[in-house]
Amino acid sequence: MDRVRDLASKKAAVIFTKSSCCMCYSIKTLFYELGASPAIHELDRDPYGREMERALRGLGCDPSVPAVFIGGRFVGSSKDIISLHVDGSLKQMLIDAKAIWF
Repeated sequence: MDRVRDLASKKAAVIFTKSSCCMCYSIKTLFYELGASPAIHELDRDPYGREMERALRGLGCDPSVPAVFIGGRFVGSSKDIISLHVDGSLKQMLIDAKAIWF
């Protein structure tokens, strides 16, 4: 859990993913299109990936990826991020966390 919290707090936007996950790809692409450069941590390519996946599940992220943190705070998975984007609040969250500037 400490490793996830530490990595999540190092950058304004952080996404935990798996390289083979199509929803992870979609969420990363959305962030790039909004102008953010999130830190990406691919759990299937990290030696501590399984440990971090368990920690993410402990935070309530099921499925465990994608798991999105903005401003060091767990925001949710793909369903949550898409909902925030549709209602217009995702962009403001990224601006408030200084992940994008407008």
